[in-house]
Amino acid sequence: MSTHFDPLQRDAVAARRGFFKLASVAAAALATGPLRIEGARADALTKAQRESMTPEQIIGVMKRGNARFRKGARKERNYLREQRASAAGQYPAAVLLSCIDSRAPAEVIMDLGIGDIFNCRIAGNIENDDILGSMEFACKLSGAKVVLVMGHTSCGAIKGAIANAELGHLTGLLDRIKPAVQATEYDGDRSGTNYAFVDAVARKNVEMTVASIRRDSPVLAGLETDGKVKIAGAMYDLRTGAVDFFG
Repeated sequence: MSTHFDPLQRDAVAARRGFFKLASVAAAALATGPLRIEGARADALTKAQRESMTPEQIIGVMKRGNARFRKGARKERNYLREQRASAAGQYPAAVLLSCIDSRAPAEVIMDLGIGDIFNCRIAGNIENDDILGSMEFACKLSGAKVVLVMGHTSCGAIKGAIANAELGHLTGLLDRIKPAVQATEYDGDRSGTNYAFVDAVARKNVEMTVASIRRDSPVLAGLETDGKVKIAGAMYDLRTGAVDFFG
């Protein structure tokens, strides 16, 4: 007599392999020290897996994912299984604030999957009240452990702020970047056509955004003081594909 096995049930009982997989968490912690989370890929990140990691370990996973991306060796993924596994609940490990630039998709360049991170995207990766509220939700209510602000090289929003561009609502957005232009120490051509200066301003903008998150959100600052969350910055190089983490 044949039996019917629902593909959804098969997916549910399949071994959870993945980016954030923690095989035998307690035993690994005792036997090998720092948790190893590069094993077989998970269908979706679970709460237990996320809670077993420190903020520093989560950033470490992002770094190794970017290294795989740069080598052209990204992990094989079954996005349908990730979608199914995360449909009933999500447990992202981090919240990223990045630019809308089409060439800098965080999940791709750090080899992440569905359900791994919250992602806020806005031109120039600036913070505002709505972004802060989203981050507070991600960390305080949903349990994310890393707040990462990621800028990138050759950023159009940075160029616009340097050039004092004006266009509808974009004018006000660029005004929020201009303090970074003024604060950037640079000997040489301080124009939007000098890419070395543009990239220096982009990095300064990330540094100032990280500082403003701590200043403007007592919720996030408190979580960081308690060691529950790490707030950091990063720069993505469009030419090399490398993400430089700092802060």
